[in-house]
Amino acid sequence: MARDSKPKKKLAKRDKRLLWFIGLMGTLTVFIGCAIAAYAFINYKYEAKLKLESPREAVVFEVPKGSGLSLIASRLEKQELISNAFLFKLVTKMRGNEAKFKAGEFLLTPGASMAEVYTDLAEGQAILYPVTIAEGLASLQVMAILDDLPELIDDNPPVPVEGSLLPETYLFPRGMKQSELIAKMKRAQRVEIDRLWKNRAEGLPITTKEQAIILASVVEKETGVGSERDEVAGVFVNRLHRGMRLQSDPTIIYGITKGLPLGRRIYRSEINRATDWNTYQIPGLPKTPICNPGKEALAAVLNPAQTKNLYFVADGTGGHAFAQTLAGHERNVAKWRRVQRARGER
Repeated sequence: MARDSKPKKKLAKRDKRLLWFIGLMGTLTVFIGCAIAAYAFINYKYEAKLKLESPREAVVFEVPKGSGLSLIASRLEKQELISNAFLFKLVTKMRGNEAKFKAGEFLLTPGASMAEVYTDLAEGQAILYPVTIAEGLASLQVMAILDDLPELIDDNPPVPVEGSLLPETYLFPRGMKQSELIAKMKRAQRVEIDRLWKNRAEGLPITTKEQAIILASVVEKETGVGSERDEVAGVFVNRLHRGMRLQSDPTIIYGITKGLPLGRRIYRSEINRATDWNTYQIPGLPKTPICNPGKEALAAVLNPAQTKNLYFVADGTGGHAFAQTLAGHERNVAKWRRVQRARGER
């Protein structure tokens, strides 16, 4: 009997190891099964539509700049756009998507799944607001418009250099900084002037893009009639070629108000006063642009009308009467004075 004791002990040890291994594998199997089940349940809840007692209209949800996942999830749950903030955070982190949220306002549909809500916030298009900058506004006037937009963050940017902005309708999301929108306007202007400069007419008396913008700003302020811009530009180009002063009233006003409306007629003393912009007193172009010219004015000075006209004056209809000679111009001025007297203007 003594001979059989050692093999039995060895067998008992093997049995214990086998049982321990089987138990460990069973425990791991249960754990893995539970983990898979939990993961499946979590994903099911994340992908499942949110049940509503009654249909609701789409709502605007704002994600302020710098908002973290916890704040976003908490506000989503508070507004009943998701069922569980913890679950939303958990899956977002598990999928590595925590840093992909965009700032802005988003249109969310109540009843959507958490997965759909995440997609709308991280990949959807934020609600955009329009602002129209009209042709011929000075930079001071543009800043006043931006200051009146509650959707923009006023980060106190400096007033843009005159003539550096392109008048256009721009779209921006809530929470955008004023400086960011201004930078967008500047980029648009550089792209436009670069495009037009490549196709400019030969023999122009302007040799740089900066000079083109200055002359375009004068053309922009001289006429609001689109069909006249080429002709007005042609007159100024002719005068520059001949060494004649531009004699543009808006350049006088800019020297007084820096682009803001004067609100009255120009005094003779102001016509006679020399400033860096008064083209009645200085030869050539003003020192700087006198407004932010639009695309049509820029195009007009780079491809002006082929005309022999050297003068123009208002004709009482909103447009201008053009003339090749001083005598013809004086006749047009006399007609304009009669229109003014008939209107009771001084």
